[in-house]
Amino acid sequence: MYHVGKVLSPLLLGAMAMAGVAASGPAAAQKMYDGVTVRIMTRPGPVIAQRLVERGKEFTEMTGAKIEVAEVPFAELFQKLLTDWATGTNSIDVGVFASSWAPEYVDAGLLQDLTDYVAKDTKIEINDIAPFFREYNQKVGGKTYLITVDGDFQMVYYRKDILDQMGLKPPRTWDEYHAVAAATDGKDLNGDGTPDFGSCMFKKRNAQSYFAIMSIAAAYVQTQGTSEGMFFDPATMKPLVNNEAWAEAFKIYKKNGEYGPPDELNHDIGDTRALVTTGRCALAIDWGDIGPLSLDPGGEAIKNKMGATVMMGTKKVLDKATGKLVDCDATRCPHAIDGINYSPFAAFGGWTGGINAKADDKVKQAGYDFLSYMNQAAQSNVDVTIGWTGYNPYRNSQLDNLEPWIKAGFTEESAKNYLGAIKDSLNNPNMASDLKIPGTAEYQGVVLDRELARFLAGEITAEEAVANVETGWEEITERFGRDEQKNLYKASLGITN
Repeated sequence: MYHVGKVLSPLLLGAMAMAGVAASGPAAAQKMYDGVTVRIMTRPGPVIAQRLVERGKEFTEMTGAKIEVAEVPFAELFQKLLTDWATGTNSIDVGVFASSWAPEYVDAGLLQDLTDYVAKDTKIEINDIAPFFREYNQKVGGKTYLITVDGDFQMVYYRKDILDQMGLKPPRTWDEYHAVAAATDGKDLNGDGTPDFGSCMFKKRNAQSYFAIMSIAAAYVQTQGTSEGMFFDPATMKPLVNNEAWAEAFKIYKKNGEYGPPDELNHDIGDTRALVTTGRCALAIDWGDIGPLSLDPGGEAIKNKMGATVMMGTKKVLDKATGKLVDCDATRCPHAIDGINYSPFAAFGGWTGGINAKADDKVKQAGYDFLSYMNQAAQSNVDVTIGWTGYNPYRNSQLDNLEPWIKAGFTEESAKNYLGAIKDSLNNPNMASDLKIPGTAEYQGVVLDRELARFLAGEITAEEAVANVETGWEEITERFGRDEQKNLYKASLGITN
């Protein structure tokens, strides 16, 4: 890890050269942003925030701009940014937040349009950013408002060493997943003499389980590409949830528990990761973090033993006219591979930086330059290999260049597998975008989460659960205004007409 000192290290000199800023001696001329302070707000802790602080020190050395990072609890971040900018307090210049929040900020006129900034930026290498993040995560209504610092979507992880020993292939569909889970469940996977689990998934209520159920549902619902969407009909805002596709996803999620720990309903993502990193899970769902975490202290049991693959696909998909599941064909599933429709889900979407539209012009430019510096390959291609940063890949060069990953501790084989799964996900034209409209937290974190928990607890059937979700989503849409929600939903999918 690099720390800024009085003497510039080769790392900093190289970074300065990449950023187009000349290194300076003791008698250097004034730096371009001397006297400028950029006030950033994001979530607390080492994840996300700490790397902003460290890179901020480098940026100050290069440019003179002072980077101040304020941390607030995640549950408060959205509202604090909204209140500060909407009331004209303007004590925050840059927010680093969930990309799914951007449409609401943009609709209120609170975020600076960064399209021209990007067009003039010779260092960001915009085409190196994977298509999904470039076109959907960073843009609202076709204009760039965000700069990516972290790419989030979910994949399936498997114990490659165990599957190889047992002559099993990595699963492609949920039927294959369940077959592998059944074959490995109850075996001692880490050599400690205790039976372990065929499948590990986080299922705790009021946590993050709703991200997993959406990852399962995506391939059943979306077939025509990212702009189709998986949550609502863009023409009417009618929910696409009360159907056989979502009901099947609910049933699959519950069935996975047959091969999991007995208290899985109380597991959040941290609990699941603790099981995975100690070698107790043959299969698991997670974001991109498992790869780098396997290299951190505590991950020795799975270091270079975990394989990764794109989220499970399906040969049966939703017929929107009938609400039934039907077989894939070339028309219905144009992006299918070997007859299987895949739709990797950008759960949460990733952490992104946006700039206060009312900030001083020089602060805006300094803030943009710092976000660009964070995003540029010279910095980000290192940051995504470090587990504790919370930063996951989003650039093609992060996936093509094995050297940083091997330096971090991967074998060449493990690096190729991990990065190949990410690349297959990011470059899939049918990748599913997370919901990015006002009320997202209520649609997903309240209504979907509540009905999923009731189903998992055995209180209601899958069919009753998805019908209840539809009712709840309709109520939220009506409260926010159907036409306004429809327009923002279409904008989030890149639909401009």
